[in-house]
Amino acid sequence: MQQITSKKNDIIKETKKLQTKKYRKKNQEYLIEGLHLIDEALKYNVEIVNVFATDKYRDHRIVKKYFDQTYEITEEIAEEISDTKTPQGIFAIAKIDESNSEIDFKGRWLLLDNVQDPGNVGTIIRTADAAGFSGILIGDNTADIYQGKVQRSMQGSQFHIKIQTGDSHYLIEEFLDHSVPVWASEVNKSAKPITDLTSPEDVLIIMGNEANGLNKEILNLATEQVYIPILGQAESLNVAIAAAVLMYQVTLNS
Repeated sequence: MQQITSKKNDIIKETKKLQTKKYRKKNQEYLIEGLHLIDEALKYNVEIVNVFATDKYRDHRIVKKYFDQTYEITEEIAEEISDTKTPQGIFAIAKIDESNSEIDFKGRWLLLDNVQDPGNVGTIIRTADAAGFSGILIGDNTADIYQGKVQRSMQGSQFHIKIQTGDSHYLIEEFLDHSVPVWASEVNKSAKPITDLTSPEDVLIIMGNEANGLNKEILNLATEQVYIPILGQAESLNVAIAAAVLMYQVTLNS
């Protein structure tokens, strides 16, 4: 195990660049922080390139397993490469592997179009995992699943469920070509209440932007526009809450 004591070290500089989507895409690598997420990654055979750990993890089994690939770092360096105020002190650089993300157009899928808040994206993916959905589609202008806040919100669900990234219009057209019903969530009482719909075995549900919802082009592609009845005075639901309601409605009423 090598030691790194300077934030100006070239390896640390390169690692910090993984906080940017551009660099993650270029290198096909991303940074995982914390024991829980690293453990989940290892359970699902994610390829680990390097490990960074502070002194308190020197004897941890992960460090022992990857001893020759581990760098011991200072608390200051942990703060440098983390995107949190209180780093957990152990990190892993992992390879991006999308080989298990193929769409089979079977089961229940959720498409996120222009969902920009990382916490919402991560929470929706975690809920989709809990609700037994087949997969998640990351559409246009949606937060990158490899950024730190999304990973923390997913809590390891990214390793349990298929996730595919692509152009929203193309993905929708693919489902339509396979005769899969496409439901677009909308805050509009002229849409059909979710409680009035029969849940199909195969379906694609689309969730839109936190503030503006789905654009007209996306709405017009859907085979059904659906809404969740609002019983109180609130104008709408948070997109992650709305997605949870829709997913469990579909799952439990099938």
